[in-house]
Amino acid sequence: MIGSKRREQMDLFVAGSLDRLIPEDHVLMRVDRVLDLSWLREEVSDCYCADNGRPGIDPEVALRLMLAGMLLGYVHDRRLLREARAHLAIRWFIGYGLHEELPHHSSLTRIRQRWGEARFKEIFRRTVQACLEANVAKGEVVHVDASLIRADVSWESLASHHAEKVIQENPVEDEAGKKGGGRGGPVSRTDPDARLARKSARARSEPSYKHHAAVDDERGVVLDVAVTEGTLDERKMMASHIEAVSELSGRAPELVTADSGYAYSKVYGALESRGVEALIPAKKEPSQSRVPLQLFHYDARNEVVKCPGGKTLRPRQATELGRYYGSRTRDCAGCALRSDCLSKSQTSKAVLIPNEYPALLRARRRHLRWGEEEKRLYGRHRWRSEGYHGEAKSWHGLGRAVRRGLENMKIQSYLTAIAVNLKRLAAAFAARLFALWGVCAARRRRLRAHHALTRRLGFLSAAA
Repeated sequence: MIGSKRREQMDLFVAGSLDRLIPEDHVLMRVDRVLDLSWLREEVSDCYCADNGRPGIDPEVALRLMLAGMLLGYVHDRRLLREARAHLAIRWFIGYGLHEELPHHSSLTRIRQRWGEARFKEIFRRTVQACLEANVAKGEVVHVDASLIRADVSWESLASHHAEKVIQENPVEDEAGKKGGGRGGPVSRTDPDARLARKSARARSEPSYKHHAAVDDERGVVLDVAVTEGTLDERKMMASHIEAVSELSGRAPELVTADSGYAYSKVYGALESRGVEALIPAKKEPSQSRVPLQLFHYDARNEVVKCPGGKTLRPRQATELGRYYGSRTRDCAGCALRSDCLSKSQTSKAVLIPNEYPALLRARRRHLRWGEEEKRLYGRHRWRSEGYHGEAKSWHGLGRAVRRGLENMKIQSYLTAIAVNLKRLAAAFAARLFALWGVCAARRRRLRAHHALTRRLGFLSAAA
């Protein structure tokens, strides 16, 4: 029989609480069980006037609105408030009834500006501490990676600001001694903080920010995040990640994994000095001639370099990246390797030994001895760290900047990491409840079996 439903007259009154209409496994319902913001009002109290002005939005309501948008993928304030008008779960999550008027979307913009980046960083740190206290994260094995975020600008807003002049006046040298440009190049008129960067050599350059993250191996909790301009080299952020994780967990990580973009001597040296094992695949030595640098033996104790021909290269000028070592002209004049080692215009050899070069050599030797355990841990790096970046971009709006400016981009990054950590904490809480329910169910089954056996034995004794 076909059913029918009259739609002319809807219910005028609804009896009962909103939480009865929301599924128990809804993400906002699950996150609410582990979310504690009782400390927030005192944290942001200095941003408000105590005895003047109109009553503002409850700070917990404002933050819950932002988190609901991040958790559900409504990253733009206008869309978030438009969806919240008809979304029962969002109304219940922020504590608003069906009859209450929701805040205006511009209020969230003013609240973010008033609180500033530091407040959202503190909120993020508290979520990390909650995960550490609940043993959802341990901080022992950490996966570090970075990803580009497209800035919220159009190509029409890009303008070239004396690119060639800036590149000539600000040369930068890498560890191989190759010179490149500084911060010059086209910048956006609407978002000057964004920089042209590209994901790979084959991809085109786009105005971007760079999102750096350190992810825990246990359940994928985000331990540290940072946002920089798109051209910043990610290796420069490794030390700050380790310091942040050490401060939160009370000890340095035992092991850190990263891709080959971090395989530089300074990174290996920074990890070794902190007693952290580096699981980073070392790059091959760049070969600019037929005689590669790996054939030059560096004696760190005596501060000299021995070339393949047996000659000694003495230290010369020092740079930010390392020190140059050079040979004498007469040593290279009669060398059998001169044609392979030097160009026609060169009369002597000069090599750049990067800072912490011995640490780089040790890392290369360790990489050659990687076993199954090292390969397994590095495989986890891909689906833990890179998986977080994919999740943040696909589900939480981090694929493109929502607002303009570096500070706004940092706030967006912190909110995304907070939402992900709350999801991890809620999932662990639900798993423990399920495990506890299983233990209780098993105990009830044993008690029922015991009572049944007792009744049977009593019946038998009575019959006898």
